[in-house]
Amino acid sequence: MANDTITWTQGGLSEVPLQRFTGRIGAIEVATVEYDGSNRLWTWWSPLSEDIWGHATEADGAKQAAEVWLREWLENFRPFFEAGR
Repeated sequence: MANDTITWTQGGLSEVPLQRFTGRIGAIEVATVEYDGSNRLWTWWSPLSEDIWGHATEADGAKQAAEVWLREWLENFRPFFEAGR
């Protein structure tokens, strides 16, 4: 997966930017990064798996962690996709 495969967009409400980013590959939402003010950390998670999440001290670190997890998780499916060739 190339570094520019995930497109991150910042959420907003009435033109006010939120501390929340959504990562997509094409039209598919693959990750979310959001600031947790009570813990002062950026939390990331993926709708592709309920029990995967993590924290980082900065938004970019959380995005990077989500991307690393996604690459490793998708690697498990490589034999399935290659068998169809």
